[in-house]
Amino acid sequence: MKPGNDTQIPEFLLLGLSEEPELKPFIFGLFLSMYLITVFGTLLITLAISSDSHLHTPMYFFLANLSSVDICFTSTTNPKMLQNIQTQSKVITYDDCITQIYFFLLFAGMDDFLLAVMAYDRFVAICHPLHHTVIMNPCFCGLLVLVSWMMSALHSLLESLMVLWLSFCRQVEISHFFCEINQVVRFACSDTFLNDIVMYFATVLLGGSPLAGIIYSYSKIVSSIVGISSAQGKYKAFSTCASHLSVVSLFYCTILGVYLSSAAPQTSHSGAVASVMYTVVTPMLNPFIYSLRNRDIKRALKRIVGIPVT
Repeated sequence: MKPGNDTQIPEFLLLGLSEEPELKPFIFGLFLSMYLITVFGTLLITLAISSDSHLHTPMYFFLANLSSVDICFTSTTNPKMLQNIQTQSKVITYDDCITQIYFFLLFAGMDDFLLAVMAYDRFVAICHPLHHTVIMNPCFCGLLVLVSWMMSALHSLLESLMVLWLSFCRQVEISHFFCEINQVVRFACSDTFLNDIVMYFATVLLGGSPLAGIIYSYSKIVSSIVGISSAQGKYKAFSTCASHLSVVSLFYCTILGVYLSSAAPQTSHSGAVASVMYTVVTPMLNPFIYSLRNRDIKRALKRIVGIPVT
């Protein structure tokens, strides 16, 4: 069959997490609850940081940015899935699908870069404490965030434009609850070799480089903590990066699990179910990880809700 132009494809079909009608109300309630918890929790974290002058430090500046990105990240996929369940529709237009791909890659990349930047901040704070305020000055912190946005935006724009160049010659049924770029490319009738190459190098460079930076930073942090003589000093140093390390482990382990499961024989919906972990569950858990393990955040949250701070 001769490939048709992509403009001839008016819509794609998102098959969602389950085809069972009796499960739809449960899935809708579950994902609506998780989405509201994510938005409410991350907004509270951002409000706590912005309202407390004691939290106007590099670590909390990056955390506020991460919280804002988490809201945008989960909002890229969740509302559309909830709308489709509520309206009993599987449709997403071609334009909306490309837009969703762009913003999903944008905010996923920002999560990746911000976690690496936060690891670098912890490295400087623990390994070079006397120079921390000089190195991580407000101008440099803002520059790190700006560069992260620029790199994420350029990457997502490139990937989205390359999908736009593809042609589709049959009905596209995506076994997912959002337009996952690998599955969309798989349905193209035109040659996807260049798309595959770009996606591969983007994964290695934009995914592997931040991870390598995180591993390097924590290797130096561990070496520095081991050199501290007192047990109290070791605990204090480790406690400053425990929350970040938990979020990093959750983020990368869930993504690794998704791609390992996608490489194994599976049912059509198991990959989508696995993706729930890093697209929905991880952003929901991040505010709890940072607030429950951080006295400064808990103190700021108490001030917001009017609870006396001792």
